[in-house]
Amino acid sequence: MKSNPPSLDSDGLDRSALPAHLAMIMDGNGRWAQKKLMNRVKGHEQGADTVRMVVRTCREIGIACLTLYAFSTENWQRPKTEVAALMALLKKFLVAERAEMQVNNIRFHVIGEQERLPADVRDEIQRTRDATKTNNGMVLSLALSYGGRAEIVRAVREIAADVQNGRLRADAITEDTLIGHLYTAGMPDPELLIRTSGEMRISNFLLWQIAYAELFITPTLWPDFTREELIDILKQYQARDRRFGRV
Repeated sequence: MKSNPPSLDSDGLDRSALPAHLAMIMDGNGRWAQKKLMNRVKGHEQGADTVRMVVRTCREIGIACLTLYAFSTENWQRPKTEVAALMALLKKFLVAERAEMQVNNIRFHVIGEQERLPADVRDEIQRTRDATKTNNGMVLSLALSYGGRAEIVRAVREIAADVQNGRLRADAITEDTLIGHLYTAGMPDPELLIRTSGEMRISNFLLWQIAYAELFITPTLWPDFTREELIDILKQYQARDRRFGRV
């Protein structure tokens, strides 16, 4: 007996086979600006528009979790003027998008070393988190001052403290123990990781969580990334055979 074919939407996507968690490395803002003989900050401003498009598209089609790599621990080494401009742009984004997150039932989340962020940015993060905490349509996570190795070290230290204080036996530590101490605890692992700008690396992003994620590297610079390309990548993802080490 033949199984029923999947029900495709107007974009040709099978809504029943979408990744539950999509992670994206948003790369290429600076190069986009330099190609157009603009200041690098202009590239980040244009990239913010792409963030809005991606968030709206993912919410529209039914992605449950979207995690965007916005600022890494290594990015603190960039020129102070660029870092300050990025923090100002982040604050502006949070204020501007808060109402839309409410309308679209999006819960806002941040992963990373938030204590390193400027106080005014932390305040807007908390306001956005508080305003959206009961939303359940999609989880939007921004990775801010985030590094995958630092995340794992932090988790190991917390587990070691539990062992030292007698709350946990060392021989009882499992993968689930570590998962419960990651920033992404309670979320499914990303099933799809997209990186823009053509760089063939994962840049210390979600090192534990992407163990079995499907990877897509596109040469498109982040400000030029479109809804159509996102949909096309999702279609390619749905055509892949995910075996998780099995035959």
